[in-house]
Amino acid sequence: MKKILLLGSGELGKEFVIACQRKGQYVVACDKYNNAPAMQVADERRVFNMLDGEQLMQVVNEVKPDIIVPEIEAIRTEMLYECEKQGIQVVPSARAVNYTMNRKAIRELAHTELGLRTANYQYATTFAELQSAAQVIGFPCIIKPLMSSSGHGQSKVDSADELQAAWDCACEGSRGDIMEVIVEQFIPFDYEITLLTVTQQNGPTLFCPPIGHVQKGGDYQESFQPRAMKPEHLEAAQQMAAKVTEALTGAGIWGVEFFVSEQDGVIFSELSPRPHDTGMVTLAGTQNLSEFELHCRAVLGLPIPEITQERQGCSAVILSGIETENPDYVGMEHVCAEPQTYLRIFGKPVAHVGRRMGVVVCWDKADASQDTLRDKCKSLAAKVSVVEK
Repeated sequence: MKKILLLGSGELGKEFVIACQRKGQYVVACDKYNNAPAMQVADERRVFNMLDGEQLMQVVNEVKPDIIVPEIEAIRTEMLYECEKQGIQVVPSARAVNYTMNRKAIRELAHTELGLRTANYQYATTFAELQSAAQVIGFPCIIKPLMSSSGHGQSKVDSADELQAAWDCACEGSRGDIMEVIVEQFIPFDYEITLLTVTQQNGPTLFCPPIGHVQKGGDYQESFQPRAMKPEHLEAAQQMAAKVTEALTGAGIWGVEFFVSEQDGVIFSELSPRPHDTGMVTLAGTQNLSEFELHCRAVLGLPIPEITQERQGCSAVILSGIETENPDYVGMEHVCAEPQTYLRIFGKPVAHVGRRMGVVVCWDKADASQDTLRDKCKSLAAKVSVVEK
């Protein structure tokens, strides 16, 4: 049995904890607030500010974990190098976590060092620098904080008049203590995908069937698997994903995002060194192993002989329309009455407007209409509402 220190205890962490405990592991879940979703199923919990390096190392020294698994960006990630020096396994690696928690580092690695195709980009630490960068990149452009999660702080800007609002949004949505933004060229694409990529301690790199997804304000709203792609585009995405994950080192699952243009090909977008929110569609049994089971096996060094597509599936999020410290839910019976459908309420103790509180997943046989399945899933998710208890 391994002792795992989970840094970040959201809904993805909750599913990972369940997967680990089914393998007989001991998990200590951490977050900045109490009763976070993963804490509800973990063996122990710790509540502290993970951006405080002293607090982080104090918890590490108290828990004495065999493995540290970061699940969020707001962590004093440079301390994880010290943890590796102490012989603690960091997932996927301290290098990977430090690079990918910061959009600047991962973009420089992907574009400059590895030569992957990306959008043109500039950086800005002040509003004046943002104005200059936007003029270089041109309009429309995308503005994102260097550190954020789930699309927070991201804006599409069509003219200079919208820059101030985008800067304010980026400042508000930034996580950590870095106040810098990346200004990206807007890429006209036909669709975007997440390519879940699994690197193993002793085994080849594996790829899940591509996941299509739809975002609003940079935040995932629905996902579906498999996303039909031209074979040459899928091969290009797999080659880029293998290249960047090999450079970052370590074992685990990675959510590698790409823009795809039917005419111009595949463009690298972003990468997360952990289960991906769009990958919740794998809870529908679309694969022989969910992304959480895959991450668990890779982290523990257990073999993954293959990843196979079992059926097609869709996911759609349940968002809160209210602010409440006592959330409850109505309409769940509509979801539960449907066949080939599953409902997951995450158990977040507080609801905010627009916060993701649950997900509906639906599945069907491989030759069924994916558009019909997606419509069904979104319709069911819309029937569940967050209310005051």
